Amino acid sequence: MKTKKINHIAIAVSNIEEAAKFYQRVLGVTLSGSEIVPAQKSKVGFLKCGETNLELIQPTEPNSPLAKFLETRGEGIHHICFEVDDVEAAVKNCLDEGLTMVDRKPGPGSQHSKIAFIHPKSAGNVLVEFCEYPKG
Repeated sequence: MKTKKINHIAIAVSNIEEAAKFYQRVLGVTLSGSEIVPAQKSKVGFLKCGETNLELIQPTEPNSPLAKFLETRGEGIHHICFEVDDVEAAVKNCLDEGLTMVDRKPGPGSQHSKIAFIHPKSAGNVLVEFCEYPKG
């Protein structure tokens, strides 16, 4: 497995458009669009900040894990995502290391990516995501 870069830092919010106003006004970054990710029961808004993205994530269903996160913890940093060459290899590597995975098999993410999460209890209480984008 090769980690390419930090792809994004995800911030859980109740309303992407409202939350984006702060980032646009204070940091000068622009909301470049949003996308519904049915597999994650979320809507994702994209803010480019240099080589890294900020992702504002909003639940689309009241029973989603993200909605429960907001209910118990409120708005704030949700996870950090590392872009990798091969997400399947990243998952296998984590399982070989004895880590607990939220996703034992990668699933669909935003922008045609494949994603998988390491459970926070295996990553110093941080929810870590791997993402892989289509080649070419």
